[in-house]
Amino acid sequence: MKNFPIFTCLIFFLLTNPTATETFGVGVNGGVSVNGGIGVGITIGNGGGPGVWIGGNGGKTPSGPPTPRLNRGYAALQAWKSAITSDPLGILSSWVGPNVCSYKGVFCAQVQDEMTSSPVDIIAGIDLNHANLAGTLVNQLSYLTEITLFHLNSNRFSGTVPDTFRQMSSLQELDLSNNLFSGPFPITTLYIPNLVYLDLRFNDFSGPIPEDIFNKKLDAIFLNNNHFDGELPQNLGNSPASVINLANNKLSGNIPTGFGILGSSLKEILFLNNQLTGCIPEGIGLFSEMQVFDVSFNSLMGHLPDTLSCLNDIQILNFGHNRLSGVLPDLICSLKSLVNLTVSFNFFSGVSQECSHHFLGNLGFDFSGNCIPGRNMQRPPPECSMIPGGSLNCLRLPPVVKPLVCGTLAETTDSDHPSSSPP
Repeated sequence: MKNFPIFTCLIFFLLTNPTATETFGVGVNGGVSVNGGIGVGITIGNGGGPGVWIGGNGGKTPSGPPTPRLNRGYAALQAWKSAITSDPLGILSSWVGPNVCSYKGVFCAQVQDEMTSSPVDIIAGIDLNHANLAGTLVNQLSYLTEITLFHLNSNRFSGTVPDTFRQMSSLQELDLSNNLFSGPFPITTLYIPNLVYLDLRFNDFSGPIPEDIFNKKLDAIFLNNNHFDGELPQNLGNSPASVINLANNKLSGNIPTGFGILGSSLKEILFLNNQLTGCIPEGIGLFSEMQVFDVSFNSLMGHLPDTLSCLNDIQILNFGHNRLSGVLPDLICSLKSLVNLTVSFNFFSGVSQECSHHFLGNLGFDFSGNCIPGRNMQRPPPECSMIPGGSLNCLRLPPVVKPLVCGTLAETTDSDHPSSSPP
Protein backbone atom coordinates (compact mmCIF):
# COMPACT_ATOMS: atom_id res chain seq x y z
CA MET A 1 0.00 0.00 0.00
CA LYS A 2 2.96 2.30 0.47
CA ASN A 3 4.22 2.57 -3.08
CA PHE A 4 3.42 6.11 -4.15
CA PRO A 5 6.11 8.80 -3.95
CA ILE A 6 5.85 11.41 -1.24
CA PHE A 7 7.65 14.68 -1.84
CA THR A 8 8.34 17.06 1.00
CA CYS A 9 6.91 20.10 -0.71
CA LEU A 10 3.85 18.31 -2.02
CA ILE A 11 1.92 18.47 1.23
CA PHE A 12 2.45 22.19 1.53
CA PHE A 13 1.39 22.61 -2.10
CA LEU A 14 -1.76 20.59 -1.44
CA LEU A 15 -2.41 22.60 1.71
CA THR A 16 -2.20 25.97 0.00
CA ASN A 17 -3.41 25.01 -3.48
CA PRO A 18 -6.85 23.38 -3.45
CA THR A 19 -6.67 22.70 -7.19
CA ALA A 20 -3.69 20.39 -7.15
CA THR A 21 -5.34 17.04 -6.66
CA GLU A 22 -5.68 16.12 -10.29
CA THR A 23 -1.95 15.51 -10.41
CA PHE A 24 -1.88 13.38 -7.28
CA GLY A 25 -4.16 10.49 -6.80
CA VAL A 26 -5.19 6.99 -7.61
CA GLY A 27 -5.49 6.14 -11.27
CA VAL A 28 -6.55 2.96 -13.00
CA ASN A 29 -3.37 1.04 -13.74
CA GLY A 30 -2.40 1.12 -17.35
CA GLY A 31 -5.17 3.59 -18.21
CA VAL A 32 -4.45 5.75 -21.26
CA SER A 33 -6.71 8.70 -21.87
CA VAL A 34 -7.68 9.46 -25.45
CA ASN A 35 -7.49 13.19 -24.80
CA GLY A 36 -3.80 13.07 -23.94
CA GLY A 37 -1.76 11.95 -20.97
CA ILE A 38 -1.67 8.70 -19.12
CA GLY A 39 -4.54 7.90 -16.83
CA VAL A 40 -5.55 10.46 -14.22
CA GLY A 41 -2.97 11.21 -11.55
CA ILE A 42 -0.46 8.75 -10.19
CA THR A 43 -1.13 5.36 -8.68
CA ILE A 44 -1.57 4.73 -4.97
CA GLY A 45 -1.67 1.21 -3.68
CA ASN A 46 -2.50 -1.56 -6.11
CA GLY A 47 -4.33 0.60 -8.63
CA GLY A 48 -7.56 -0.28 -10.35
CA GLY A 49 -8.74 -2.78 -12.88
CA PRO A 50 -7.12 -3.57 -16.21
CA GLY A 51 -8.12 -2.02 -19.49
CA VAL A 52 -7.69 1.00 -21.73
CA TRP A 53 -9.48 4.28 -21.13
CA ILE A 54 -11.97 5.14 -23.83
CA GLY A 55 -14.30 8.08 -24.09
CA GLY A 56 -14.19 11.12 -21.88
CA ASN A 57 -14.20 14.51 -23.59
CA GLY A 58 -15.85 13.25 -26.73
CA GLY A 59 -13.52 10.32 -27.24
CA LYS A 60 -13.67 6.90 -28.82
CA THR A 61 -17.02 5.14 -28.93
CA PRO A 62 -17.59 1.82 -27.19
CA SER A 63 -16.75 -1.39 -29.01
CA GLY A 64 -20.39 -2.39 -29.32
CA PRO A 65 -23.95 -1.44 -28.35
CA PRO A 66 -24.61 -0.26 -24.80
CA THR A 67 -24.40 -3.11 -22.33
CA PRO A 68 -26.52 -3.51 -19.20
CA ARG A 69 -23.57 -2.11 -17.27
CA LEU A 70 -23.46 1.03 -19.40
CA ASN A 71 -27.24 1.32 -19.25
CA ARG A 72 -27.01 1.47 -15.45
CA GLY A 73 -24.36 4.12 -15.84
CA TYR A 74 -26.59 6.07 -18.20
CA ALA A 75 -29.40 6.05 -15.65
CA ALA A 76 -27.02 7.22 -12.91
CA LEU A 77 -25.50 10.04 -14.93
CA GLN A 78 -28.83 11.32 -16.20
CA ALA A 79 -30.21 11.39 -12.65
CA TRP A 80 -27.13 13.31 -11.54
CA LYS A 81 -27.37 15.69 -14.48
CA SER A 82 -30.89 16.64 -13.38
CA ALA A 83 -29.50 17.60 -9.94
CA ILE A 84 -26.81 19.91 -11.38
CA THR A 85 -28.09 23.47 -11.32
CA SER A 86 -25.22 25.39 -12.91
CA ASP A 87 -22.85 24.46 -15.74
CA PRO A 88 -21.15 27.68 -16.92
CA LEU A 89 -18.52 25.82 -18.95
CA GLY A 90 -21.06 23.70 -20.81
CA ILE A 91 -19.50 20.44 -19.65
CA LEU A 92 -22.82 18.63 -19.63
CA SER A 93 -23.73 19.55 -23.19
CA SER A 94 -22.10 16.26 -24.21
CA TRP A 95 -24.16 14.27 -21.68
CA VAL A 96 -26.83 13.37 -24.22
CA GLY A 97 -27.82 9.90 -25.39
CA PRO A 98 -26.83 6.42 -24.25
CA ASN A 99 -23.19 6.64 -25.39
CA VAL A 100 -21.93 7.54 -21.92
CA CYS A 101 -18.33 6.86 -22.94
CA SER A 102 -18.43 10.01 -25.04
CA TYR A 103 -19.53 12.21 -22.13
CA LYS A 104 -16.98 14.79 -21.04
CA GLY A 105 -15.36 13.78 -17.79
CA VAL A 106 -16.54 10.18 -18.05
CA PHE A 107 -13.94 7.51 -18.75
CA CYS A 108 -14.68 3.96 -19.79
CA ALA A 109 -12.53 0.87 -19.89
CA GLN A 110 -12.69 -2.50 -21.57
CA VAL A 111 -12.59 -5.48 -19.25
CA GLN A 112 -13.13 -9.17 -19.73
CA ASP A 113 -16.60 -10.37 -18.88
CA GLU A 114 -16.47 -13.11 -16.28
CA MET A 115 -19.33 -15.04 -17.84
CA THR A 116 -18.56 -14.83 -21.56
CA SER A 117 -14.80 -14.06 -21.49
CA SER A 118 -15.51 -11.37 -24.07
CA PRO A 119 -14.40 -7.73 -23.75
CA VAL A 120 -17.08 -5.40 -22.39
CA ASP A 121 -17.16 -1.68 -21.73
CA ILE A 122 -17.63 -0.24 -18.25
CA ILE A 123 -17.58 3.22 -16.70
CA ALA A 124 -14.31 3.16 -14.80
CA GLY A 125 -13.73 6.79 -13.81
CA ILE A 126 -15.24 10.25 -13.53
CA ASP A 127 -12.98 13.29 -13.50
CA LEU A 128 -14.79 16.64 -13.37
CA ASN A 129 -12.05 18.65 -11.70
CA HIS A 130 -12.34 22.40 -12.31
CA ALA A 131 -15.69 22.03 -14.09
CA ASN A 132 -17.27 24.75 -11.90
CA LEU A 133 -20.46 22.74 -11.61
CA ALA A 134 -23.05 23.46 -8.92
CA GLY A 135 -25.60 21.05 -7.57
CA THR A 136 -25.82 18.00 -5.36
CA LEU A 137 -24.86 14.34 -5.45
CA VAL A 138 -27.64 11.80 -5.99
CA ASN A 139 -28.30 8.30 -4.68
CA GLN A 140 -28.22 6.84 -8.19
CA LEU A 141 -24.47 7.38 -8.43
CA SER A 142 -24.21 4.15 -6.47
CA TYR A 143 -25.14 2.35 -9.71
CA LEU A 144 -21.54 2.99 -10.75
CA THR A 145 -20.27 -0.06 -8.89
CA GLU A 146 -17.28 -0.50 -11.23
CA ILE A 147 -16.00 3.04 -10.99
CA THR A 148 -12.44 3.29 -9.65
CA LEU A 149 -11.99 7.03 -9.23
CA PHE A 150 -14.39 9.89 -8.64
CA HIS A 151 -12.86 13.38 -8.93
CA LEU A 152 -14.84 16.54 -8.18
CA ASN A 153 -12.02 18.88 -7.16
CA SER A 154 -12.86 22.59 -7.50
CA ASN A 155 -16.57 22.73 -8.16
CA ARG A 156 -19.54 24.16 -6.25
CA PHE A 157 -21.30 21.00 -5.13
CA SER A 158 -23.12 21.28 -1.82
CA GLY A 159 -25.17 19.15 0.53
CA THR A 160 -23.97 15.81 1.83
CA VAL A 161 -22.54 12.56 0.50
CA PRO A 162 -25.36 10.05 -0.17
CA ASP A 163 -25.35 7.02 2.07
CA THR A 164 -25.55 4.84 -1.06
CA PHE A 165 -21.90 5.64 -1.86
CA ARG A 166 -20.98 2.64 0.30
CA GLN A 167 -22.21 0.48 -2.59
CA MET A 168 -19.43 1.75 -4.89
CA SER A 169 -17.44 -1.38 -4.26
CA SER A 170 -14.63 -0.71 -6.75
CA LEU A 171 -13.96 2.90 -5.77
CA GLN A 172 -10.35 3.51 -4.76
CA GLU A 173 -10.11 7.29 -4.87
CA LEU A 174 -12.73 9.78 -3.74
CA ASP A 175 -11.86 13.45 -4.18
CA LEU A 176 -14.55 15.91 -3.11
CA SER A 177 -12.11 18.70 -2.27
CA ASN A 178 -12.69 22.41 -2.75
CA ASN A 179 -16.47 22.33 -2.85
CA LEU A 180 -19.30 23.42 -0.53
CA PHE A 181 -20.17 20.12 1.12
CA SER A 182 -21.31 20.47 4.72
CA GLY A 183 -22.65 18.55 7.68
CA PRO A 184 -20.85 15.98 9.82
CA PHE A 185 -18.07 13.76 8.55
CA PRO A 186 -19.58 11.58 5.76
CA ILE A 187 -19.55 8.24 7.55
CA THR A 188 -20.61 6.41 4.40
CA THR A 189 -17.10 6.90 3.00
CA LEU A 190 -15.77 4.57 5.71
CA TYR A 191 -17.84 1.73 4.29
CA ILE A 192 -16.46 1.95 0.75
CA PRO A 193 -14.53 -1.33 0.84
CA ASN A 194 -11.61 -0.61 -1.49
CA LEU A 195 -11.06 3.09 -0.84
CA VAL A 196 -7.39 4.06 -0.40
CA TYR A 197 -7.46 7.83 -1.04
CA LEU A 198 -9.92 10.16 0.69
CA ASP A 199 -9.79 13.91 0.04
CA LEU A 200 -12.40 16.09 1.76
CA ARG A 201 -10.26 19.21 2.19
CA PHE A 202 -11.54 22.75 1.59
CA ASN A 203 -15.20 22.12 2.40
CA ASP A 204 -17.54 23.00 5.28
CA PHE A 205 -17.66 19.68 7.12
CA SER A 206 -17.90 20.01 10.89
CA GLY A 207 -18.12 17.99 14.07
CA PRO A 208 -15.76 15.27 15.32
CA ILE A 209 -13.50 13.10 13.21
CA PRO A 210 -14.62 9.47 13.64
CA GLU A 211 -12.01 7.13 15.05
CA ASP A 212 -12.87 4.46 12.46
CA ILE A 213 -11.12 6.46 9.75
CA PHE A 214 -7.78 5.59 11.34
CA ASN A 215 -8.60 1.88 11.29
CA LYS A 216 -9.31 1.91 7.55
CA LYS A 217 -6.67 0.86 5.02
CA LEU A 218 -6.40 4.35 3.63
CA ASP A 219 -3.11 5.46 2.13
CA ALA A 220 -3.88 9.19 2.12
CA ILE A 221 -6.28 11.16 4.34
CA PHE A 222 -6.89 14.84 3.58
CA LEU A 223 -9.34 16.50 5.98
CA ASN A 224 -7.68 19.92 6.20
CA ASN A 225 -9.46 23.25 5.82
CA ASN A 226 -12.83 22.28 7.21
CA HIS A 227 -14.49 22.94 10.58
CA PHE A 228 -13.83 19.63 12.31
CA ASP A 229 -13.67 19.98 16.08
CA GLY A 230 -13.36 17.89 19.20
CA GLU A 231 -10.37 15.87 20.32
CA LEU A 232 -8.14 13.74 18.15
CA PRO A 233 -9.17 10.07 18.25
CA GLN A 234 -6.90 7.99 20.49
CA ASN A 235 -6.26 5.50 17.66
CA LEU A 236 -4.75 8.14 15.39
CA GLY A 237 -1.44 6.29 15.30
CA ASN A 238 -3.11 3.08 14.10
CA SER A 239 -3.59 4.42 10.60
CA PRO A 240 -1.54 2.77 7.84
CA ALA A 241 -1.70 6.00 5.82
CA SER A 242 1.43 7.60 4.41
CA VAL A 243 -0.08 11.10 4.53
CA ILE A 244 -2.51 12.58 7.05
CA ASN A 245 -3.48 16.25 6.81
CA LEU A 246 -5.68 17.64 9.60
CA ALA A 247 -4.53 21.26 9.30
CA ASN A 248 -6.75 24.32 9.58
CA ASN A 249 -9.59 22.88 11.59
CA LYS A 250 -10.77 23.42 15.18
CA LEU A 251 -9.36 20.29 16.77
CA SER A 252 -8.56 20.51 20.49
CA GLY A 253 -7.10 18.49 23.33
CA ASN A 254 -3.83 16.56 23.31
CA ILE A 255 -2.06 14.64 20.64
CA PRO A 256 -2.75 11.08 21.84
CA THR A 257 -0.09 9.78 24.22
CA GLY A 258 0.07 6.52 22.30
CA PHE A 259 0.68 8.27 18.99
CA GLY A 260 3.40 6.25 17.27
CA ILE A 261 3.47 3.36 19.75
CA LEU A 262 2.42 0.87 17.09
CA GLY A 263 4.67 2.50 14.51
CA SER A 264 3.72 2.86 10.87
CA SER A 265 4.93 4.07 7.51
CA LEU A 266 3.53 7.56 8.09
CA LYS A 267 5.63 10.01 6.11
CA GLU A 268 3.81 13.31 6.54
CA ILE A 269 1.36 14.56 9.16
CA LEU A 270 0.09 18.10 9.54
CA PHE A 271 -1.68 19.33 12.68
CA LEU A 272 -1.02 23.02 12.06
CA ASN A 273 -3.51 25.76 12.92
CA ASN A 274 -5.76 23.92 15.33
CA GLN A 275 -6.28 24.30 19.09
CA LEU A 276 -4.14 21.45 20.36
CA THR A 277 -2.67 21.53 23.87
CA GLY A 278 -0.43 19.36 26.02
CA CYS A 279 2.86 17.76 25.02
CA ILE A 280 4.39 16.37 21.88
CA PRO A 281 4.31 12.63 22.62
CA GLU A 282 7.56 10.68 22.74
CA GLY A 283 6.08 8.07 20.42
CA ILE A 284 6.72 10.43 17.50
CA GLY A 285 10.20 8.91 17.27
CA LEU A 286 8.73 5.55 16.26
CA PHE A 287 7.70 6.92 12.87
CA SER A 288 11.01 6.02 11.29
CA GLU A 289 9.89 7.09 7.79
CA MET A 290 8.53 10.49 8.80
CA GLN A 291 9.56 13.32 6.46
CA VAL A 292 7.24 16.19 7.45
CA PHE A 293 5.90 16.94 10.94
CA ASP A 294 4.06 20.24 11.38
CA VAL A 295 2.30 21.21 14.62
CA SER A 296 2.63 24.98 14.23
CA PHE A 297 -0.02 27.45 15.38
CA ASN A 298 -1.35 25.45 18.31
CA SER A 299 -0.91 25.75 22.10
CA LEU A 300 1.49 22.87 22.75
CA MET A 301 3.74 23.14 25.82
CA GLY A 302 6.66 21.39 27.45
CA HIS A 303 10.03 20.35 26.06
CA LEU A 304 10.70 18.70 22.73
CA PRO A 305 11.04 14.94 23.23
CA ASP A 306 14.50 13.46 22.69
CA THR A 307 12.95 10.78 20.50
CA LEU A 308 12.77 13.34 17.69
CA SER A 309 16.42 12.40 17.14
CA CYS A 310 15.21 9.06 15.76
CA LEU A 311 13.57 10.68 12.74
CA ASN A 312 16.44 10.04 10.36
CA ASP A 313 14.35 10.83 7.27
CA ILE A 314 12.74 14.00 8.61
CA GLN A 315 13.12 17.01 6.33
CA ILE A 316 10.69 19.54 7.79
CA LEU A 317 9.98 20.11 11.49
CA ASN A 318 7.68 23.00 12.28
CA PHE A 319 6.92 23.81 15.93
CA GLY A 320 6.35 27.53 15.37
CA HIS A 321 3.73 29.54 17.26
CA ASN A 322 3.23 27.29 20.25
CA ARG A 323 4.22 27.55 23.95
CA LEU A 324 7.13 25.11 23.93
CA SER A 325 10.16 25.72 26.15
CA GLY A 326 13.55 24.37 27.16
CA VAL A 327 16.84 24.22 25.28
CA LEU A 328 16.92 22.98 21.72
CA PRO A 329 19.37 20.06 21.80
CA ASP A 330 22.08 19.02 19.35
CA LEU A 331 20.44 15.68 18.72
CA ILE A 332 17.57 17.40 16.88
CA CYS A 333 19.56 19.98 14.94
CA SER A 334 22.04 17.36 13.80
CA LEU A 335 19.45 15.21 12.01
CA LYS A 336 21.05 14.37 8.68
CA SER A 337 18.01 14.93 6.45
CA LEU A 338 16.67 18.05 8.18
CA VAL A 339 16.47 21.05 5.86
CA ASN A 340 13.94 23.23 7.67
CA LEU A 341 13.47 23.62 11.42
CA THR A 342 11.04 26.24 12.68
CA VAL A 343 10.70 26.89 16.42
CA SER A 344 9.77 30.58 16.16
CA PHE A 345 7.39 32.22 18.63
CA ASN A 346 7.73 29.79 21.48
CA PHE A 347 9.55 30.14 24.83
CA PHE A 348 12.80 28.31 24.14
CA SER A 349 15.53 29.57 26.45
CA GLY A 350 18.60 28.34 24.63
CA VAL A 351 20.12 26.54 21.68
CA SER A 352 22.92 23.98 21.69
CA GLN A 353 26.15 24.34 19.72
CA GLU A 354 24.90 22.41 16.71
CA CYS A 355 21.65 24.36 16.60
CA SER A 356 23.57 27.60 16.99
CA HIS A 357 25.74 26.66 14.01
CA HIS A 358 22.66 26.21 11.84
CA PHE A 359 21.20 29.43 13.18
CA LEU A 360 24.28 31.40 12.17
CA GLY A 361 24.31 29.69 8.77
CA ASN A 362 20.65 30.59 8.24
CA LEU A 363 19.99 27.24 6.57
CA GLY A 364 16.23 27.10 6.93
CA PHE A 365 16.26 27.40 10.73
CA ASP A 366 14.00 29.97 12.37
CA PHE A 367 14.55 30.76 16.09
CA SER A 368 12.89 34.20 16.26
CA GLY A 369 10.33 35.16 18.88
CA ASN A 370 11.76 33.04 21.74
CA CYS A 371 13.65 33.78 24.96
CA ILE A 372 17.20 32.98 23.83
CA PRO A 373 19.78 35.32 25.39
CA GLY A 374 22.04 37.15 22.97
CA ARG A 375 19.88 36.45 19.93
CA ASN A 376 18.11 39.06 17.87
CA MET A 377 14.37 39.22 17.35
CA GLN A 378 13.48 37.58 20.67
CA ARG A 379 10.58 38.18 23.02
CA PRO A 380 10.88 41.11 25.42
CA PRO A 381 12.16 40.03 28.89
CA PRO A 382 8.81 40.45 30.69
CA GLU A 383 7.24 37.79 28.44
CA CYS A 384 10.03 35.38 29.31
CA SER A 385 9.71 35.72 33.07
CA MET A 386 6.87 33.22 33.23
CA ILE A 387 7.40 30.13 31.08
CA PRO A 388 4.03 28.50 30.23
CA GLY A 389 3.61 24.87 31.12
CA GLY A 390 6.41 24.86 33.66
CA SER A 391 4.56 22.35 35.82
CA LEU A 392 3.36 20.25 32.89
CA ASN A 393 4.22 16.58 33.27
CA CYS A 394 4.76 15.18 29.80
CA LEU A 395 4.10 11.47 29.98
CA ARG A 396 6.84 9.11 28.92
CA LEU A 397 6.46 6.07 26.72
CA PRO A 398 4.29 3.47 28.45
CA PRO A 399 6.33 0.87 30.40
CA VAL A 400 5.25 -1.87 27.97
CA VAL A 401 7.37 -0.17 25.31
CA LYS A 402 11.14 -0.49 25.50
CA PRO A 403 13.25 2.68 25.57
CA LEU A 404 13.63 4.39 22.22
CA VAL A 405 17.19 5.13 21.11
CA CYS A 406 17.51 6.77 17.70
CA GLY A 407 15.07 4.72 15.71
CA THR A 408 15.64 1.38 17.43
CA LEU A 409 14.05 -0.23 20.43
CA ALA A 410 16.84 -0.79 22.91
CA GLU A 411 16.82 -3.66 25.34
CA THR A 412 15.56 -2.68 28.76
CA THR A 413 18.18 -3.11 31.43
CA ASP A 414 17.68 -3.67 35.12
CA SER A 415 18.89 -0.16 35.78
CA ASP A 416 16.13 1.31 33.60
CA HIS A 417 13.39 0.19 35.94
CA PRO A 418 13.59 -0.72 39.59
CA SER A 419 13.09 -4.39 40.25
CA SER A 420 10.23 -5.59 42.32
CA SER A 421 9.42 -8.86 43.95
CA PRO A 422 6.48 -10.81 42.67
CA PRO A 423 3.42 -10.61 44.87
